[in-house]
Amino acid sequence: MTRARTWGLPVLGAVSAIALWWSATAVFGIRSFILPAPPDIVAAFRAQPAYLLREAGATLTGTVTGFGIATVAGLLLAVLLTAWRSLERATLPVLVALNSVPKVAVAPLLVVWLGFGARPKIVLVVLICFFPILVATMAGLTSTPAELGELARSLSASVWQAYVKIRLPWALPQVFVGLKVAISLAVIGAVVAEISNPTSGLGAVIVLSGMSFDTPLAFAAIVLLAVLSTVLFYLVVALERWLVPWARAISA
Repeated sequence: MTRARTWGLPVLGAVSAIALWWSATAVFGIRSFILPAPPDIVAAFRAQPAYLLREAGATLTGTVTGFGIATVAGLLLAVLLTAWRSLERATLPVLVALNSVPKVAVAPLLVVWLGFGARPKIVLVVLICFFPILVATMAGLTSTPAELGELARSLSASVWQAYVKIRLPWALPQVFVGLKVAISLAVIGAVVAEISNPTSGLGAVIVLSGMSFDTPLAFAAIVLLAVLSTVLFYLVVALERWLVPWARAISA
């Protein structure tokens, strides 16, 4: 029964949404040029599967690469900022100001600075993912209960041992909150970069199909983006359940 609810309810929700969408296009006579029905999208995918999958691979590569770099950089900087509070006071306002800059405005400049290709996409993904990971990790590292800190001192644990054995494990649930937010934003960042530089990726497919008024192809790319984002999100969730199996028991 538990497995049926876990898998059945999401499938039921997706099927209901598709059925409602299909019914709306049929009842109101909406043309595929305006809003394609699900069969139109399937036909568009079947007409060019190799092309769409190749571009999805380009989007996936840029997303995963940028997310990985942002994860490593965010975790390392969070450890430094929580270890040296004076460094945090000096640099955190600068990081907040940089994060407040709209990434859509930065995307065209990255093409000017870095040229065409995958580099602007990867950099934009790093920029959009870095701050959520940093903030979530800092929140986790600074939320260690006082009694655990006293326990570490009573056992004569060094600062490094307290970090590795107490603070980092305690912070992991909060770290994964940041990672789950960041992985969803990573796909958005990759698509924004591809729209600004439509040479490869699903974002480029959307731009080019819009220019040729091929709305079903654009929706096929959007559906692939939704699937890609969902799969990446649940991969992070699976990693969380594998590395932090005790977190759900504590929260329950």
